[in-house]
Parts: sequence; structure tokens; C-alpha cells
Amino acid sequence: MEHHLLKYLREEILPTTHCPGCGCGQVLNAFVNAIDTLRIDPRGIISVTGIGCSSWIPSPYFKGDTLHTTHGRAIAFATGVKVIRPDSNVVVIAGDGDLAGIGGNHLIHAARRNVGLTVYLVNNYIYGMTGGQVSPTTPFGVVTSTTPYTNAEYPLKIAELVAAAGANYVARWTTYHIRKLIASMEEALQTKGFAFIEIVSQCPVAYGRRVGLRDGVAFMEYFKENSVSVRKSKTMSEEELEGKIVVGRLARRERVEFTESLRKIIEEQRTGTGA
Repeated sequence: MEHHLLKYLREEILPTTHCPGCGCGQVLNAFVNAIDTLRIDPRGIISVTGIGCSSWIPSPYFKGDTLHTTHGRAIAFATGVKVIRPDSNVVVIAGDGDLAGIGGNHLIHAARRNVGLTVYLVNNYIYGMTGGQVSPTTPFGVVTSTTPYTNAEYPLKIAELVAAAGANYVARWTTYHIRKLIASMEEALQTKGFAFIEIVSQCPVAYGRRVGLRDGVAFMEYFKENSVSVRKSKTMSEEELEGKIVVGRLARRERVEFTESLRKIIEEQRTGTGA
């Protein structure tokens, strides 16, 4: 990380406690690069997170206000923050188990409502912190601590689901595509409405050792070899896309933001100009 970016971090607790080869540090690096490029004062960002490895990205390392909430409830808390502080940059950073698993309904309906949140879902395909259990994004046929005879479930295509729910901005990148990820994070931070990026990230310790990817470099090579662009994916069959990671922007639209509509209704009722 470049020296000038350290001003966004709590240096007294660096280096991070993430496992060797974990992608969470890369996501943190990308995030501070994005806010530095946009010249956003970190005091104007309110980070909200839940429980899990990815929740350690903003809390405790990011030098800004953070709500470290209960498991699966980050978006519910963040929605409350945005309603009360509509002019704030409210950012949610959490994992696939937190946002797609126990918090899945909150995620879908926040996208449907188009709440003005920026959400970075760090997808490492597993519950890494609590013992390597199967998550909603674990690939079919993978052995985990709770699927010892292989996973019989198909993974949730979370970015496509959020796009279908109505979010104004949706993208997917891996930690290998770091510069494109930073640019996408910048786009998300500037989006008015619900903005979502699925960040496919490596977990050598809990997931990688079960699939033969024992270090961060092996994961980077895997992401490089198995990623296809959104444009190219449209020319490929479902069989050809099996095991591939579709990267790029999946949705961009301009629906009215939820708290803006809410404030308009409140003002109309206050002044007696509403329906």
C-alpha cells in the first residue's frame, strides 16, 4: 500500500490479523484507493458491517465511523443510517455468509427499494471465520466442514439476483482484477441509489486447502484463467460458463433513490401538498 494511503487507516493496529494470503487486505487497499481518488473525506463515510472475516475490513482498520453489527443485519442497520443521515456515504462491507446467507432478504429488498447504499460483498465461497462451513455461494461438489461428502447445492448467483431486484449499479470483479475493481468501487461510491459489487476473493486457509489452492498466488492464477467478461459470456452456453467467473458491470440504471422518495412524501404530508 502506498504511504499516503495510510492516513485512511488506524496504523496502531496494523498489520492486519487476516490469514496469510487472504484477499481482505486487497479489498481494503482497493477501497482506500477509491476514496482517495474521489477525494472523499473518511469522516463523511459511515461503514456498516456484520460478523465474519470480511467484516474486519472496515472495522477496526478504516479510520472512520463504523457500526459493527450483528450477523446478517448490516444492511438493515445501514438502511436506518441512510434514512436518518441521507447526505452521508453509507458503505457496507461484509461477506457472502453475512449478506447472501442470513442477511439475504435484507440485501434483496434494499436493492428493490433502491436505498442509497454502497455494498461490497466479499465472496470467498465459504464461512471462513467459523470453521469452513458451506455458504450460499460455495460451488457445487465442494467439500466443506458441513458438506463432508461434497456440496449438493448449486451456488447463488448473487450479483445477478441483486441486478434483477432493481439495484442502480451492479458489478462483479475478483481480487486479481484490482485496478478494474478500484474503478468499479469509484463508480459505486458515486452512484445515487443502491450500488453493489460482488468481490470474488481468496481464502487459502478455509476454502483453498479443500480445493487445492493453498496460497494467494494460486488463487490469483485461478481467477485469471477462469474469468470471462460480461460481454463474452453472452456468446457462451451454460455448459461453457460452468466454473467460470463472469466479471464486469451487470447493471446500471437511474431509478429514484429510496430516501429521496421518502423525504418527498414526508414533506408533502407536512405541507399538505400530497395526494
